[in-house]
Amino acid sequence: MSSWLGGLGSGLGQSLGQVGGSLASLTGQISNFTKDMLMEGTEEVEELPNARRKEVEAIHTILRSENERLKKLCTDLEEKHEASELQIKQQSMSYRNQLQQKEVEISHLKARQIALQDQLLKLQSAAQSVISGAGGVPATTASPSFGYGLSHHASAFHDDDMDFGDIISSQREINRLSNEVSRLESEVGHWRHIAQTSKAQGSDSSDQSEICKLQNIIKELKQNRSQEIDNHQHEMSVLQNAHQQKLTEITRRHREELSDYEERIEELEDLLQEGGSGIAVTDHSKIHEMQKTIQVLQAEKVESTKKIEELEDKIKGINKKLSSAENDRGVLKKDQERLSVENRQLLEECESLKLECSKLQPYAVKQSDTVTEKERILPHSSSVEEEVFRLQQALSDAENEIKRLSNLNQDNNLAEDNLKLKMHVQVLEKENSLLNQEKEELQISLSKLNNEYEVIKSTAARDTDLDSELCDLRRNLEAKEQELNQSITEKEILIAELEELDKQNQEATKHMILIKDQLSKQENEGDNVISKLKKDLNDEKKRVHQLENDKMNITKELDVQKEKLIQSELVVSDLHLTKQKLEDKVADLVDQQNELHTKNLNIQKENFELQERIKQKEEELSRVRDELITQSLLNRDSNSNFKDDLLEREAEVRNLRQNLSEIEQLNENLKKVAFDLKMENEKLNLACETVRHQLEESIAGNSQISQEKNAIVEALKIEKEQLDAELCRAEKRLLEETNKYEQTMEELSNARNLSISALQLDHEHLIKLNQEKDFEIAELKKNIKQMDTDHKETKKMLSSSLEEQKQLTQLVNENEIFIERLKERSSELQEELDKYTQALRKNEILRQTIEEKDRSLGSMKEENNHLKEELERLREQQSRAAPVAEPKTLDSITELESEVNQLNILKDNLKEEIKHHQKIIEAQNQSKIQLLQSLQEQKKEMDEFRYQHEQMNATHTQLFLEKDEEIKSLQKTIEQIKTQLHEERQDVQTENSVIFQETKVQGLNIENGSEKHDLSKAETERLVKGIKERELEIKLLNEKNISLTKQIDQLSRDEVGKLTQIIQQKDLEIQALHARISTASYPQDVVYLQQQLQAYAMEREQVLAVLSEKTRENSHLKTEYHKMMDIVAAKEAALNKLQDENKKLSTRFESSGQDMFRETIQNLSRIIREKDIEIDALSQKCQTLLTVLQTSNTENEVGGVNSNQFEELLQERDKLKQQVKKMEEWKQQVMTTVQNMQHESAQLQEELHQLQAQVLVDSDNNCKLQVNYTGLIQSYEQNETKLKNFGQELAQVQHSIGQLCNTKDLLLGKLDIISPQLSSGSSLTSQSAESLRTIKSDVLSESSKQEIEELRKSLQEKDATIRTLQENNHRLSDSIAASSELERKEHEQTDSEIKQLKEKQDILQMSLKEKDLLIKTKSDQLLSLNENFTNKVNENELLRQAVTNLKERTLILEMDICKLKGENEKIIETSREKETEYQALQETNMKFSMMLREKEFECHSLKEKALAFEHLLKEKEQGKTGELNQLLNAVKSMQEKTVIFQQERDQVMLALKQKQMENTAVQNEVQHLRDKELRLNQELERLRNHLLESEDSYTREVLAAEDREAKLRKKVTVLEEKLVSSSNAMENASHQASLQVESLQEQLNVASKQRDETALQLSMSQEQVKQYALSLSNLQMVLEHFQQEEKAMYSAELEKHKQLVAEWKKKAENLEGKLVSLQERLDEANAALDSASRLTEQLDLKEEQIEELKKQNELRQEMLDDVQKKLMNLVNSTEGKVDKVLMRNLFTGHFHTPKNQRHEVLRLMGSILGIKKEEMEQLLNEDQGGVTKWMTGWLGGGSKSVPNTPLRPNQQSLLNSSFSELFVKFLETESHPSIPPPKLSVHDMKPLDSPGRRKLDTSVPGSFKDTTESRSGRRTDVNPFLAPRSAAVPLINPAGLGPGGPGHLLLKPISDVLPTFTPLPVLPDNSAGVVLKDLLKQ
Repeated sequence: MSSWLGGLGSGLGQSLGQVGGSLASLTGQISNFTKDMLMEGTEEVEELPNARRKEVEAIHTILRSENERLKKLCTDLEEKHEASELQIKQQSMSYRNQLQQKEVEISHLKARQIALQDQLLKLQSAAQSVISGAGGVPATTASPSFGYGLSHHASAFHDDDMDFGDIISSQREINRLSNEVSRLESEVGHWRHIAQTSKAQGSDSSDQSEICKLQNIIKELKQNRSQEIDNHQHEMSVLQNAHQQKLTEITRRHREELSDYEERIEELEDLLQEGGSGIAVTDHSKIHEMQKTIQVLQAEKVESTKKIEELEDKIKGINKKLSSAENDRGVLKKDQERLSVENRQLLEECESLKLECSKLQPYAVKQSDTVTEKERILPHSSSVEEEVFRLQQALSDAENEIKRLSNLNQDNNLAEDNLKLKMHVQVLEKENSLLNQEKEELQISLSKLNNEYEVIKSTAARDTDLDSELCDLRRNLEAKEQELNQSITEKEILIAELEELDKQNQEATKHMILIKDQLSKQENEGDNVISKLKKDLNDEKKRVHQLENDKMNITKELDVQKEKLIQSELVVSDLHLTKQKLEDKVADLVDQQNELHTKNLNIQKENFELQERIKQKEEELSRVRDELITQSLLNRDSNSNFKDDLLEREAEVRNLRQNLSEIEQLNENLKKVAFDLKMENEKLNLACETVRHQLEESIAGNSQISQEKNAIVEALKIEKEQLDAELCRAEKRLLEETNKYEQTMEELSNARNLSISALQLDHEHLIKLNQEKDFEIAELKKNIKQMDTDHKETKKMLSSSLEEQKQLTQLVNENEIFIERLKERSSELQEELDKYTQALRKNEILRQTIEEKDRSLGSMKEENNHLKEELERLREQQSRAAPVAEPKTLDSITELESEVNQLNILKDNLKEEIKHHQKIIEAQNQSKIQLLQSLQEQKKEMDEFRYQHEQMNATHTQLFLEKDEEIKSLQKTIEQIKTQLHEERQDVQTENSVIFQETKVQGLNIENGSEKHDLSKAETERLVKGIKERELEIKLLNEKNISLTKQIDQLSRDEVGKLTQIIQQKDLEIQALHARISTASYPQDVVYLQQQLQAYAMEREQVLAVLSEKTRENSHLKTEYHKMMDIVAAKEAALNKLQDENKKLSTRFESSGQDMFRETIQNLSRIIREKDIEIDALSQKCQTLLTVLQTSNTENEVGGVNSNQFEELLQERDKLKQQVKKMEEWKQQVMTTVQNMQHESAQLQEELHQLQAQVLVDSDNNCKLQVNYTGLIQSYEQNETKLKNFGQELAQVQHSIGQLCNTKDLLLGKLDIISPQLSSGSSLTSQSAESLRTIKSDVLSESSKQEIEELRKSLQEKDATIRTLQENNHRLSDSIAASSELERKEHEQTDSEIKQLKEKQDILQMSLKEKDLLIKTKSDQLLSLNENFTNKVNENELLRQAVTNLKERTLILEMDICKLKGENEKIIETSREKETEYQALQETNMKFSMMLREKEFECHSLKEKALAFEHLLKEKEQGKTGELNQLLNAVKSMQEKTVIFQQERDQVMLALKQKQMENTAVQNEVQHLRDKELRLNQELERLRNHLLESEDSYTREVLAAEDREAKLRKKVTVLEEKLVSSSNAMENASHQASLQVESLQEQLNVASKQRDETALQLSMSQEQVKQYALSLSNLQMVLEHFQQEEKAMYSAELEKHKQLVAEWKKKAENLEGKLVSLQERLDEANAALDSASRLTEQLDLKEEQIEELKKQNELRQEMLDDVQKKLMNLVNSTEGKVDKVLMRNLFTGHFHTPKNQRHEVLRLMGSILGIKKEEMEQLLNEDQGGVTKWMTGWLGGGSKSVPNTPLRPNQQSLLNSSFSELFVKFLETESHPSIPPPKLSVHDMKPLDSPGRRKLDTSVPGSFKDTTESRSGRRTDVNPFLAPRSAAVPLINPAGLGPGGPGHLLLKPISDVLPTFTPLPVLPDNSAGVVLKDLLKQ
């Protein structure tokens, strides 16, 4: 009953939901239709007269008020919707609770299954041990039987989110498992039988330990059984409680429904009392009028059916229009997205222009300052000012664009207002006010932007103030330079400190070696260190989260401002839309008034058609009733058994009447609604607003009728089919009811009144159907018609009582049909519930997939934007710096290829997902078609985006190929220009290229999530190696700085003391030169020297020109370098994006990767700080060198030490102190970095272990890790080659320093001595000029290096101090090489450690795999045992599940859905947090990379300064100090420019990075806003449709109400007449409600009885279990007793065996008899256990069969005894006799054989006759002739009688063959006897104790022995029905064992089983097997 009520409730809910959906669709279609009509009628509106226009305006005002009312209705409906959602949630919670209960039960069952499987495994192991001890019996395991259970179990419990199909499959699984348990129990019995038989057949090997094992197993089984029984009882109590709760809920609902029905009945009774006064007025004249109206209504019904068909066609057309409108909506959505993207771009451009303006204004101020100081830098500063001016213009243009856009909005609004002023002046004024408000808001926003611009300007002014402060600081620096005079005294202390620093460096290297030794010791302590590091990592994570929270707050503030802008735009668009709607409504009203008249007529026609249909149905019903009456007349004789069935069916009749009363109550409610409508129609005369209400109701009625007509027609068809089916049943039942028919006549006469009321209820049900089909008019007409039919039927019933009784029987049948139909409907409703729950779940999955696809769309768009930006950058790079762009573009191509690969992978994944979703969508119901359409639209969009993306990729690849070719062509021309700065920049480019190549390889390898983890690790390792390379570079630069400082110190120290010595040496050189020149003529030399001077002057000018060109090239190369750095930054940004993607994928598997990444960032920040310190020190040293060079000229001219030199020395002292401190800090930092690297290596190893443990299944990942490892080794080798290159560069720098010192000395010598100096200076300048020429021709050519080395060698002999410096440099280079070798060794050691760790890891993997296999086997066993156990509980579960299945399933599903929703929300939150973390990490990475680039650029600038100093020193040789000063000033200006450019570049790069990050954030915000816009648009469209529908309905209602008023007034009287019938119906309904309550109570009693029965069944099953346990214990006792008897018998037999053989045989026979009897008892007990459940009913028959079989067994035993006696006689008689046939064949074979081999035949004959070998040889050795004659004489006459073997055609060939072959074939021919043997049955086989059988056993194969033993070990009185399979059926059943073939083995055709040998009866001493063996041996 509860399921029936639940089905009714769900059916009502579904029908109401369908009605609401159909209403919404129909109103939407009507609104579309009215829209189209209004669009066509807009031109006609303008031509209307003024009066008509005024009317329209009045209607418009009315409609506005109506519109507001409709809005209120909408809000009410939304509140109702929310309330319904809350109810649904409550239901889902109850379903979830039931699901949890079910899961708990499943877990219990699984635990029991595991316990059973363990028991079964123990039993099997015990049985197998017994079998192995006994030996000989083949063991069959139950493993194949478990496979099926495993697979099914895995399939059944695989998914957590089980739907109803899965639950049904689980029920089937439980049934299967119960069968499996029974099968396993039978196998347990089989094992016990095998154990006992093996113990019987085996010797003393079965000892007491096996018995103890079996006893323990039985005890464990008993304990488990008791536990299972307790669990069963607990589960039954839980189920009973749940069942009681459900029953209480059902009773509560039923009482509530009954109270509702009683209230309705009271209301209807009140109405009847009010309308009772008008009942008496009705008389026969009204009946006559009713008949006329019925005919009119039938005519209207025909017309209404036609109208319904026309409406259905219109609905189809409107559906098509709806689909087209949805497509238009998709197009509008795309336009909206495009507009939002343009808006966002405008905002970004404005912000970027503001930032550029704010950044470039301080630079413009700085450039103006530099213009005043240095006039040579004017062109550059003017260009910067032009850029500033250009940016300001761009900002002003952007502001103008913003103003223009706002003005355009205003102009558009004005244009629209001008067009629409004629129609609606008042509306336009309101809209103008709104637009003015928007305009003011826009102006306020513009003023805010201007204020921000002024703030930016003020910040620029602050920057100018900072510049002025910088100038003051420079003055302070110049003042401090004067304090250097005091630093000369402290210089020696600094030198000592430098030496100590060298010692500390050596100690640091030693300390590094010690650290390596300590690392090997720390491996044992590594676990503790790892735990500490994890804690540190957690702390760092918390800090990062705090920073991210700060960032999130800032982004939220940005979001608020952006949302305000978007809301203002949405308000403007909404105003335009509302304006258009109001204009459309005015046009719609004019057209609707014309169209409503035509539609009204169509509706009337449809009403007539519907009435005709109802008439047809009534005719069919009357026809069916006539048929039933005829059948009841025929079957009147068979009415004897009718009374018993009637008593049973009266309850069903009551239930049906209660159902009919409920339907009648619904009918009465509809009548009340009709009465209310009548009252409303009376009010319609007073006001027009009430008319609109009725129009609404009429349209709603149309939509309901159109849907409900079809449903009712189908229901009538189903009822007709069911009536036909029930007629057949009724015929059979009426045959039995004929005898008791006379007794029931009186009861039927009493029940006649009830039958009259029941028939009235049926007809009133038909009246209700007509009311639902037609409007209220049609319903009233139908009531009149059915009143007439009621009168006619009452007359018929009064005329004949027989017909009434027949109709009563018919009603009984119909009630039965109705009950079955209700049951079917409840099942159908339950199935529909299941379908809808599945559909809901699928919809949620689809929504999730749609959201994921939207996200993927956004990411694809972002990637497209990035690709476009990279293309534009590449184009700019090609136009500006095409020469240098080649390696970078290669890197960009590789990176883009990796990105394209990733995008292709994403595309494939998306395609697979789309296919999967298409399958899901095809499986959905037709109710979800709208969702399918929306999904298809989104798929189209996705395909379009994919197509665009593929086209973009193709165009990108083509462009890259073209650019590669252009770059290759340009590269050849640029290589000569590029060579000067090639070495420094090549290092940077190679590093970047290596990084990008590694990323390319890794990007190609990326296919799985685990491979992405490898990539992230490779990137971290690459960063670590880059850090190591940077450290090496820092060391080299430090050593160069130390050497330079040492040289400068030595020069400054020794200059005062050694200038005189140098001058003396130079004098000696000049004298030597004079000696050389003295050979030639002096005046000629003077002329020659003058010419050389002129040439040198020319060369100097050329060198200056070259220098200017080089400076230009340098500036050009710097610009190119900046561009390349921009490109590199873009690539790194792309790399960071890839890293972020990898991290997002790897967040599931490793959280430690993020910590490692943060640690690497911290290390990078620390390294950048160290580089800052080093670069500061280098810049200070360069400044000191410049001052030394400037002051050296003045000092040399004066000849003494100047005060400037002392100031420089003081500065140097301070700087050296700072350097010492920095070096100490650097040493400590190096130590910390080494320790950090060790910790990081340990962490990386741990992460490797974790990853490999997680991804054991994928063997490809190991290969890819090895590929990555080889790549790392290659990068390490590349780093080593870079170290070597750095060493070579250091040597070159040392050589250049030596050359500088030499040139300095030469210049000093020249300044002191004038006349001889000219000659020496000319020679020296000639050499320098030659060197300059070579530098000009080729900077890196080897000839220039050789000349520099020659100069150094020539001057080394004279400069002892310089030589010592060079030696120091060599020492430093050696120490560097040693340190590099030490680092190499360290790397090798780390590689070896990594290899060892990998080996350990492989070992662990192997162990893990083995453990996995063990776990799998254990889990398989557990699953099989679970299956076996759950089968036991199957029947109890079926009883429980029948009550609780449906509600528990729905609960489970909704619980799963809620859980999945919660998990999805959590995952989304975590993903958002991770994205914010990654963005923060990206920003820090970008900043650090910028800092690194700045430091590298500063290093590069310092190297350029050193080159500039070389050029200046070479120019000093020519004695031009003024030019040198100019060049120094130029160098300073260039340095300042470079600093400014660096700052500008850094700021621009930071701004770019910030903008990229902001772009990503804005894109995320735009996606969020798009989602919001879509929701708002959907709500807007819904509201529009609702407004249009309401307006359409109002206009139609106005016209329809006018027509209905007159009709309704006429039919008020008809309603009054109907009240009389309704009062009677209500009395019947009240009576039936009480009857229904009684029926429900009866059903409750039945349910409680069923529950009691199930409890009894449970107790019975528990008793059976106890009986099984008792039988098991009895069997065990029997087994133990039997084993003890066995041992006693065997011991007695062994003692007596030696003494008495005859007594032993008798005892053996007795023992075997006892064994057989015991085995038979055991078999019977096992068979009884197996078949106890199946054979309880057939026990009596089986006992009779047993008695018959015993008699047969006695007869067969007697026959067996006779046969045994005969066989014994035969054996005794045949012993010692020779077979004549055999001897005859041997004799004939002797003559057929060749003469050489005839002696073999004679020997064989002798062996058969018993002649010894020696005697046979003597006979053969004697005269052969005599023997043959004797033989022939003796056998002369008997040869004729010998039957010759038939000759074959191949016999001649056989004559030549050997005798053994002939003998074998002879035996084959003779193995088939010619005489038919005696025929015996299967049971006449001889037992084991016969000697013939024992003799034969020697030649029988093992397999057949087993069969014979198994058969012979059983007596003849075995019951085949109780015996097991092995006893009843033999394993081998040859064909000859039937009644037609030979029964005994000796007389059987042996070729079927054995090899073909003749059965020779021989003496017992010499058996047949021995004879055959001897023959074959001979």
